[in-house]
Amino acid sequence: MLHHTFCHIQGIGEKTEQRLWRAGITHWNKWREPIGVPVSKRSRMEIPEVFEHSLDALAKGDPTFFSNRLGSGDSWRLFNHFRATTAYIDIETTGLGEDAEITTIAMYDGKTVYSYVNGRNLEDFLEDIQRYTILVSYNGKSFDIPCIENHFKTRLPHAQIDLRFVLAKLGIKGGLKGCERQLGINRGALDGVDGSFAVILWRLFERNNDEKALTTLLAYNIEDTVNLERLMVEAWNRNILKTPFSSYLLPYPEPPQLDLHPDYDCIERIKKQFFRNNL
Repeated sequence: MLHHTFCHIQGIGEKTEQRLWRAGITHWNKWREPIGVPVSKRSRMEIPEVFEHSLDALAKGDPTFFSNRLGSGDSWRLFNHFRATTAYIDIETTGLGEDAEITTIAMYDGKTVYSYVNGRNLEDFLEDIQRYTILVSYNGKSFDIPCIENHFKTRLPHAQIDLRFVLAKLGIKGGLKGCERQLGINRGALDGVDGSFAVILWRLFERNNDEKALTTLLAYNIEDTVNLERLMVEAWNRNILKTPFSSYLLPYPEPPQLDLHPDYDCIERIKKQFFRNNL
């Protein structure tokens, strides 16, 4: 899809890009003068250099050139070309305040699930994430990534696809769980478990060394992460259908076999305690 993208050129928006496609300019190598589509003089002067940098970025496997020039709602265009080096990530924390600490991180690359726990192996995340060039998240630009960077006192240089913006542009809103429900994703035993619930699970683990609570927290964190791939493909396909390039439609991914499963009794016990004691 990137070879067909023109809206990363300053001054060319989606409407102009669509006019270019209708005029037969559907690929960088089909650019010609005169193009028959109104494009500013500044954009035309910039185009040869942008095409050169674009080809160089693709050859180097570097998506950041494009992510720096595309709006957050258009970052989906990166996905298919860089899918092999894409990681889906989600974090859990002790809360939403500035003093909140990361409790767990889940990462999925379309094949393997990785879990990181504060006090056990959280530091391994920073080394493992270097294998990837794109991070897919939901609200990660505002929350997950800044939390990770603050914890590790570093900056993650990866390109980002934040599905909060991509899905919102498609009219799909309501938080991660709300988006999942709109797209028919069923969480089974984890239905009703949310970020506040995850904080309680962590407290139980810390205070009581409750491994079932930790396992349930990790299962929830992983579910958030694995579901991002389905949402990403859904967003990709819905956007592709708005273009002339339907041959790029992707099949929906098969969910991975998971080793960690939530403890149903633990979930029910917390639900009763939460509603009774308003924990």
